[in-house]
Amino acid sequence: MSSWDFPPKETGGTAAHVAGLSHALAEAGHDVVVLTVAHPGADREAERTGPVRVVRGVTDLPWLPKTEPVSRTASANHALVKLGARLPELLEGWQPDVVHGHDWRMGWTADTVASLFDVPFVLTMHGTERVRHGGELPPGTPSDINSIEWWLAFQADRLISPTKFMVDQLVTGFELPPELVARVPNGIDPDLWKAPDDEPVEREPFVLSWGRVQFEKGFQVLARAMTAVRGRVPGVHCTIAGRGSYLPELQSQLDVEGVSDIIDLPGFVNDTELRRLTQRAGCVVIPSLYEPFGLVALEALAAGAPLVVARTGGLAELIEGTDAGLTFEPGRPRDLASCIERVLNDQFLAEELMRNARELIERKYSWQAIAASTARVYQAARTARAG
Repeated sequence: MSSWDFPPKETGGTAAHVAGLSHALAEAGHDVVVLTVAHPGADREAERTGPVRVVRGVTDLPWLPKTEPVSRTASANHALVKLGARLPELLEGWQPDVVHGHDWRMGWTADTVASLFDVPFVLTMHGTERVRHGGELPPGTPSDINSIEWWLAFQADRLISPTKFMVDQLVTGFELPPELVARVPNGIDPDLWKAPDDEPVEREPFVLSWGRVQFEKGFQVLARAMTAVRGRVPGVHCTIAGRGSYLPELQSQLDVEGVSDIIDLPGFVNDTELRRLTQRAGCVVIPSLYEPFGLVALEALAAGAPLVVARTGGLAELIEGTDAGLTFEPGRPRDLASCIERVLNDQFLAEELMRNARELIERKYSWQAIAASTARVYQAARTARAG
């Protein structure tokens, strides 16, 4: 498994996905090694985290400007390829049967290491640059990344994406044979998000949202919706947790909208605090303008929080038809405000959403089920190559 992000380095949902998947595969009897980027506090070349071995490469590149992400990523991959070539030396003769890469940032490494050991290359595309930009690619870095994604799509023996929406985007956008692209959803461990049995959950008129603070995450839509909600729900307050480049603009919007007194922007919130907030929330909102899957939605469902999500991409696929959450048209704060008001003021509705959420998580999104589906993709790739 190769991934740019892996705990304790977490900048998005990919790190949690790779960690959950790799551990579930190992518990099912597979011998899993994760090749990733070094991180302070976890920068040894090889270590074991439970049943999974992790090999970390040092990729600090002070001579390249941070404004050149493709150049920095390509150079970092050079260091990781050299480390991947040494896996038998580092791990007492161990060699992979499959190399599974995640997104473009580790694409060079995954493709090259698979070639070195003459094994299949499986690629999970959690999202694509074209979809992130609403189908229109700006010149510069987004177009460069799109070109890399095209190349990787044709290098891989099999591709995986977490939603039907993203599978369709890969098949049509990269002109791929449908049989080469499999849908395997993201998973979650619901036990991590449950409140302790001895701590009764008391939900408040509290709206919670979290994630990378970027324009496409739609937090500005939630901020505007809260101007209407405050007049309809007594004592309502809101927290938007996370860091990102859009944070200063979001803070300015809160001031302009006059809701900075009821919306808190705490920045980064660790997992323990986030779970505590989720268990208090009377409503979790995911207002994304674009979302290929929406791990945040799974986390909210696992915590049993009443959920409102934008009807976009993977979020719509995850929630619509399940009665486990309400949906609204993305980018429309008036619609979002109505959904929040319904959830906070209708206790019967909130309880029904929570009950359906628990059933949905247990039925479809356990890591054991996700690992089994992924292993079937590995086997298909190996069979096709052998044949």
